[in-house]
Amino acid sequence: MTLRLHNNLTRRVEPFAPLDPACPTMYVCGPTVYNYVHIGNARGPVVFGVLAALLRRRYGNLRYARNITDVDDKINAAAQELGVAIAAITDRYAEAYRADMAGLGVTGEFSPDLEPAATAHIPQIIAMIERLIASGHAYAAEGHALFAVETFKDYGKLSRRDPEEMLAGARVEVAPYKRNPGDFVLWKPSTGDLPGWDSPWGRGRPGWHIECSAMISAHFGETIDIHAGGVDLQFPHHENEIAQSECAHGGKTFARFWLHNGMLNFGGAKMAKSVGNIQRVHDLLQQHPPEALRLALLSAHYRQPLDWSDALVEQSVRTLERLYGTLRDLADVPAEAVIPQAVEDALDDDLNTPQALAEVARIAGEARKASSDEDKRRLKSELLGAGLALGLLQQDPADWFARGASGNDDARIQALIDERAIAKKNRDFARSDAIRDQLASEGILLEDTPQGVRWKRA
Repeated sequence: MTLRLHNNLTRRVEPFAPLDPACPTMYVCGPTVYNYVHIGNARGPVVFGVLAALLRRRYGNLRYARNITDVDDKINAAAQELGVAIAAITDRYAEAYRADMAGLGVTGEFSPDLEPAATAHIPQIIAMIERLIASGHAYAAEGHALFAVETFKDYGKLSRRDPEEMLAGARVEVAPYKRNPGDFVLWKPSTGDLPGWDSPWGRGRPGWHIECSAMISAHFGETIDIHAGGVDLQFPHHENEIAQSECAHGGKTFARFWLHNGMLNFGGAKMAKSVGNIQRVHDLLQQHPPEALRLALLSAHYRQPLDWSDALVEQSVRTLERLYGTLRDLADVPAEAVIPQAVEDALDDDLNTPQALAEVARIAGEARKASSDEDKRRLKSELLGAGLALGLLQQDPADWFARGASGNDDARIQALIDERAIAKKNRDFARSDAIRDQLASEGILLEDTPQGVRWKRA
């Protein structure tokens, strides 16, 4: 079966073939690193990681980038609040993001091989803006550089909305230096207390949208095979990426396939920091088996919304109990992982992970009933292979069933204590108290002293 993907640019499921048959290219929008990410932010890296592994199996190679946005007004605000340089914020939370994604199994074949950071591409960003100005698609005004939306006749082709309708429905900054209220910022001035770089338009910093366009151009050239991210990025971020990239490259196609994952809902609303209904990956990894979180994220088709709840996680834990129990019962059966064709077919069908998981359950059910040594070997191999394709069932069953038995580790405890100190400094006493209570429930007692926090096991 040929890999078929839903292309949001055409609103159709289409056969996928890369421009270079030896090496597809894929870019997924990564995090803005100013705080811990919530579980909704992890859905894209998990599901598109499954796609990355599939592409690597199918084509033998892949160039896959997931960026880090490390210059942003939210980062600036966090740094100013703590009185530190932005790197103190971005370095900490970029590393926390990597650790969180690794905890969810976004490693190896499921992980990107490039992680470009915006601040490492300032010369490329400036050069792209200069090209846009020279070609009449952008202009400079009062220390800003702005993209002139009316110069790109296809503006709105991804979100399928008329530019006037998008302007009416979007939050746009109406400023005297804009020729059109819908024109968006490519470069903006920085005051002395903000990070900035020298440019032809004065000291300043890039706008959000131009960062991804410049990083993609620097690492992939003018056209990529797949651009992916959350559906909330479709407008304005991805729409603006298309406009500035295609105008900077003489009208050449920017991305051939656009894939968007649906949002996570929690408590009846989309999970979002602005709503305040988030559950952080950092916390969930401490509270639940990480593999159960991964399974939960794969349980719905990536294009559909996913209702996140404790019940969903508990159901995922019970599912893994049954699957690992099956493998434990087959512990003496020699087997090597073989990905079943039915699982590959499910993933070829627009990354249909629910169908792939149904195949996992079917194989496990047959394995539990198998009586011959030949059937046991075949079904155990298929079960391991099906798990391999999804990033599941790769632990020793004994390790799964012994989870939590080793108790607390010092590094994790210290990380929580450090987080509590930051929360107190930020006057986030609710979070500080929650960490203290969590540690107390684990038998860890804290003592605040003039020399810092001491801890001991009760």
